[in-house]
Amino acid sequence: MSAAARARVRPAALRAGAALAVVSPASATKPELVQAGMDCLHGLGYKTVLLPHALDRGPLYYAGTVEQRVADLHAAFADAAIDGIVCTRGGWGSAELLPHLDVELVRANPKVFVGYSDHTSLHVWLAREAGLVTFYGPMVAADFARAQGFDRASWGHAMGGDANWSLTSSDGLRVLRAGTAEGTLAGGCLSILAEGLGTPYALRPASADAPRILFLEDIGTKPYQWDRMLLHLRYAGLLEHVSGIVFGDMRQCVAAEEEIWLEASILHALADFAGPVAIGLRSGHVDGANVTVPLGVRVRLETGAAGNPRMDFLEAAVAV
Repeated sequence: MSAAARARVRPAALRAGAALAVVSPASATKPELVQAGMDCLHGLGYKTVLLPHALDRGPLYYAGTVEQRVADLHAAFADAAIDGIVCTRGGWGSAELLPHLDVELVRANPKVFVGYSDHTSLHVWLAREAGLVTFYGPMVAADFARAQGFDRASWGHAMGGDANWSLTSSDGLRVLRAGTAEGTLAGGCLSILAEGLGTPYALRPASADAPRILFLEDIGTKPYQWDRMLLHLRYAGLLEHVSGIVFGDMRQCVAAEEEIWLEASILHALADFAGPVAIGLRSGHVDGANVTVPLGVRVRLETGAAGNPRMDFLEAAVAV
């Protein structure tokens, strides 16, 4: 692993009046939802810059060709007038961009990058190649366009540079296994992480001197699929030196009556995992207020037997 990949780089905090580039690295989106999301961001005091291909449709289900989507992402990082980058939606397509991204450009221009779902591949790449702290959080058309679609508190803590804040049961956390652990937070959409294994762009295993708290969420994923993919991660070494695991809000994966089977499947897959486990964090694929989760920062996970889970952020995600 290169020194650049090991060193964590914090982008600058987003201040009032910050300019946010709106990009579509994956699937095509609906212009009216993008506009509604930008209106919300304007109401929060930000400026928005719609990149040239953000509203493209095609080929297939993509928001433009690989070259066009890469050009928008590169332009967003290169433009000194842009302070942060927020994706419109997920879908499929971000992984196509990885071989074409300019790591030196990103290293020279670290910025806030926000997205989830398919953009897990970009989060992993930005961490691996540039050491950049990124943000698994609300997107323009998917969340900012919805009434109460994003969580104001976590967005403010993450983007403003707060060094000590927490996510608790009010953010959906529930206890699956009691314990306490610390580590650097990493992860994202489970299926995207699993599909990256065996490629040059896979999430690297943690190390003994840098343990990890793993965050995993997904959509439309049945209990046996969670079991299967967690086994895949374990066989690939991605659970080694993981001190704790946080799972997302499962209501986008199973009906309420299936949750008991999903939780049982997760615990079965983690039978040999000794660390604390929480579930229900309302980040990523959710139908409520989407919680912003910084990736690449140190956290403490506490899932006490009393059933009062919390994840404490131990350092700022941005440079103030």
